Amino acid sequence: MSIRHSLLALLQDRPRYGYQLRTEFEDRTGASWPLNVGQVYTTLDRLERDGLVCRDGEDDGGHVMYSITPAGRIEVRGWFTSSVARPNPPRNELAIKLALALTIPGPDAGAIIQAQRAVSLRALQEYSKSRRDTTALQRPADTAKMLILDLLIFQTEAEIRWLDLCEARLVQLAGLSG
Repeated sequence: MSIRHSLLALLQDRPRYGYQLRTEFEDRTGASWPLNVGQVYTTLDRLERDGLVCRDGEDDGGHVMYSITPAGRIEVRGWFTSSVARPNPPRNELAIKLALALTIPGPDAGAIIQAQRAVSLRALQEYSKSRRDTTALQRPADTAKMLILDLLIFQTEAEIRWLDLCEARLVQLAGLSG
């Protein structure tokens, strides 16, 4: 996820300070990916170093305000108009765990699958409830939250289907070696 570009996109509206950017990011993404405020300020420092944002002084509360520069606008426009690269499959801790559980003595791959399925089903229920609770098309922020929840639901459903396949392969493997 590009925090750098997300912050630039949020600064296109108006100048903001770090905590405001964190709050806006979480509001607009349905709080699906919480940001550490320290990460926000570190990223703002790098953006300033790179000439993509500048400090605008302080607001009445003493917060350092940041605004986007013309170079920052060009950068974020390029981000919005380009596709997200998928050069390598992302690392998936669950896939790594299962692959290792199958290839070394000791771990019970079936138990790992069952435990993960329970976690994934709970997550799916939470995402689905949150999706039902979100009012459709009332505000762009609601639609944005729904899009993110839809993505999380689809990803979780895919993980559950994959776990079902893993379990079927374990049964098949047990039949071959038994």
